Amino acid sequence: MYGAEIYQLYKTVSSDPDLDLFNLLKERNYDKSGVLNAYSRKDFAEIYLFFDYDGQSDKADDDKLRAMIEFFKDETDHGLLYVNYPMVEALRHIEHIESFKDLKVACKENIGYKNLVHNSAHKDFADIRRYNYETWRQLITLHLMKLHYIVSGKYMPPMERISQASLFASQYEQFIQPSRCVAVLSAFPVFLQDYFGEAGLRERVNE
Repeated sequence: MYGAEIYQLYKTVSSDPDLDLFNLLKERNYDKSGVLNAYSRKDFAEIYLFFDYDGQSDKADDDKLRAMIEFFKDETDHGLLYVNYPMVEALRHIEHIESFKDLKVACKENIGYKNLVHNSAHKDFADIRRYNYETWRQLITLHLMKLHYIVSGKYMPPMERISQASLFASQYEQFIQPSRCVAVLSAFPVFLQDYFGEAGLRERVNE
């Protein structure tokens, strides 16, 4: 799932509550790689959607995104939506560990974010192909601390689940609306915490 297609996906699914998302993805060719062809709906109990905020796109719409987050809120139903702020490259956009807490970027104009990350990411995080266990552990911890900081002001790992709706509300009120920027945050560590739970993820990153 990528680009502005998710807006059309939301429009289609929300207009028909009985429509099955998995079958729609197969039938409408959203699955461009064809990886779903070998599977049927019964093979999957949960659906997760990952989306880049990408506010500079001419398709971007904060009101629609808010509605999508509210609609795609259950992985066992229509699916659970996770948002990267501003894009998937946020995972490795750590210039300095000490300053990541306050790292934000403009989100309503084209800042060449991919190149920005390529040129400014710390050497330990620049190339995902070279990550080891310690790199992943550090990245996950930093992003989860940042998540908690955005929502609560406390720069520490959250002890309980923080919803995507709460995250978007905090991003919008603190950054998007007043400053046309977003606090840099990857959706993938957030997903891992939601999936494994705080205790389960802590056990995995500290083992």
